[in-house]
Amino acid sequence: QLQVVESGGGLVQPGGSLRLSCAASGFTLDYYAIGWFRQAPGKEREGVSCISSSSSGGSTKYADSVKGRFTISRDNAKNTVFLQMNSLKPEDTAVYYCAVGLYGLGCREYEYDYWGQGTQVTVSS
Repeated sequence: QLQVVESGGGLVQPGGSLRLSCAASGFTLDYYAIGWFRQAPGKEREGVSCISSSSSGGSTKYADSVKGRFTISRDNAKNTVFLQMNSLKPEDTAVYYCAVGLYGLGCREYEYDYWGQGTQVTVSS
């Protein structure tokens, strides 16, 4: 069956780094669009970074708030998508979700169909 599992979250100090992983089973990730979304307490879920399927060019998108700090990448051999997060700020604190979409080309929730359980990222001194 199709499963998506996020990992790599944790507690870091401002300016630190984390790498989140989105591992897939039951399907091949490079055929799909993958999105990273996050939700902080009391806030709506927002798109952080997304990558289109390889057949669609593997293009990437980033929220303005994370440009230059976060990088999304795909490792087909591991059937995993990563989100490298550098220069973390307290406002990055949220639960981060990996999502999978068949036709997604952008980074909006409605483009994605399958969602992981989320991994907590906390940035605090």
